[in-house]
Parts: sequence; C-alpha cells; structure tokens
Amino acid sequence: MKSKISINETFFVAGASGMAGSAICRSLRNKGYGCKDKGGKLLTPTRKDLDLLSYESVINWFDANKPTVVIIAAAKVGGIYANSTFPADFLLENIKIQTNIIEAAWKTNVKRLLFLGSSCIYPKNILEPINEEFLLSGPLEKTNEQYAIAKIAGIKLCESLSKQYNLDAISLMPTNLYGPGDNYDSNNSHVMAAMIKRFSEAKKLSLKSVTCWGSGNPLREFLYVDDLGDAVVFALEKWDPKSKSAPLDNHGNPLFYLNVGTGKDIKIEELAKKIARYYEYYGQINWDIKKPDGTKRKVLDVKRLNSLGWQSKTSLDEGLKKTIISYKNLK
Repeated sequence: MKSKISINETFFVAGASGMAGSAICRSLRNKGYGCKDKGGKLLTPTRKDLDLLSYESVINWFDANKPTVVIIAAAKVGGIYANSTFPADFLLENIKIQTNIIEAAWKTNVKRLLFLGSSCIYPKNILEPINEEFLLSGPLEKTNEQYAIAKIAGIKLCESLSKQYNLDAISLMPTNLYGPGDNYDSNNSHVMAAMIKRFSEAKKLSLKSVTCWGSGNPLREFLYVDDLGDAVVFALEKWDPKSKSAPLDNHGNPLFYLNVGTGKDIKIEELAKKIARYYEYYGQINWDIKKPDGTKRKVLDVKRLNSLGWQSKTSLDEGLKKTIISYKNLK
C-alpha cells in the first residue's frame, strides 16, 4: 500500500516536549521524516513560541508555518489526584487546546491530522477487552471524567469534520503510557511513574516500607511510549478510514478512531512487586485503601489496528528496564 504521507511533508507535533510527543518525534525521525536534506520539516514549537490556548495565536502560526501533517499530542494530563482536584482545568484547557488546533488545521487545509485520545474515553463498567464500539455506551469513570469528556469531544470533532468537510482526520486511543519523559511529580504522575519514584526513593533511603495508592487489585494495560510513536507513524502512512480495506464498526460503517495497546494487562500489586525487584527493594509494600482505585480493570481490544499490520514490540519487562534507566539519568 502506498504511504499516505511523503518524506517532504511539514510536520507539526503539538506537545512535542511531552512523553508522547517526544516519542512521536523520535519515530518520525527514525523513518526519515522531517529531514531538511529531503525537503521535510518537523515543527516542534514550545509554549513560549505558540500559545495553544489562544485560537488567534494558533491560526496565525498555521498561516505562517503552513504544516501539511498535524499530530496532536498536546494535553493537560495527570493522575487520579490531579484529575479529581482540578476538574475544571482539565475540561476547559483540553477542549481549548484540541479545538484550536483542529479548527486551524481544517481552515488551512492540512493534508492529514492525527488526534491522540485516551483509553479513559470508555465507560467504566463494560466487558473486557474494550473495543471501539463501547464509546458512549455508559457512564464514565468519575476520577477522570472531565479529561475523558474533553477527549471524546476531540474525537467527535475530527470525525464530524471528516464527514462534513472531508478533512483527513484520524484518532488513536492509547492505553496507559509509560517510558522516557514521563511526569514523576508526586501528585500529578500516573501509576507507573509514581511507583518508580517511590521505590527509587525507598531504596536510596533504606526505607522499611513503601505505601502505594489504592488496594493494588485493579488490572491495567501499559504501552511503552516508543511503541505509541511507531503506531502514530504507521497510522499516518497506512490507515485511511474511507478505504475499502479499513476497519469498520459492527454496522459496516467507517471507524475514525482506533485503539492502541498491547492487549495484555497486569495487576497493580504485581506491577509494584516487579518494580521493587528491579530496584532490589525488599521492604514491605503497604496499600492505602482510602485512596481511589479507579476502574477495576481496563484492557483494550487492539484487533482492528493489528489487522492493518501494526503490533506493539516492547514487552513490559523490557520497557520497565528502559524507563527505570531513563529515570536514573534524570538525577
């Protein structure tokens, strides 16, 4: 199949400094995209260069820089604590960021647009593994409801512009990400980063015990971030929702969003033990059951993206080793 993007495209990666954005940039460069010698560009403006919360700033930047392929990895993100504490910020800022970029991309006739959603868009109590059909089929998990609502709005805006105005816009729904560039803030980090930081400090300080949030019973799926980067480039090259070979929903209609993950999950308690072993930490692991667990289990059905020829490559053990090494190098 002929690639839907060429080597001389001008790429704009919104959120290029974040974990997902950085991985996407690495994958683009690894495939030869964004190379000036080949006529390509890779635009990665910082917050100082481009205020994504301002539509005027965004549309002016698009007019001046003329990107042909846009990838939206920019978002306000955080764990259960951050989502619960700042719900208005998560809803308002994410809607502004994604809407400004998507509308500017449409108005300036970009060639392709890819929006990164999240697996939290799906209802909290549904059959596993979760396939794309489950979107909007039930109540959302309360601990990240505002973030999920914003992401759903982004997915539906891309789909609507594709249907009504023929904008070539696609969306990918990654499962829980981890890897180099993650956020290790004590209050705003996700579960994997939070555990890595806790066990690193416990080993360093010779603590007798480590306390983790929740019961340890939930099951979660984790995707190494460079695998997501590869999936983004693959989708830009190979996936056209309107082609005859593209995945369809159960009613035979085109799908404009696909899941990205490993299709495998692990109990949070087992994850904690695994990280402790990497640090050779043999103290006691306690669980603070007063803290919320979130959804009991969440693993994605990734058959549709797999059917196009993409699969994750990095095992959890391999990814953990790379992530822990990158965390050590931060210090």
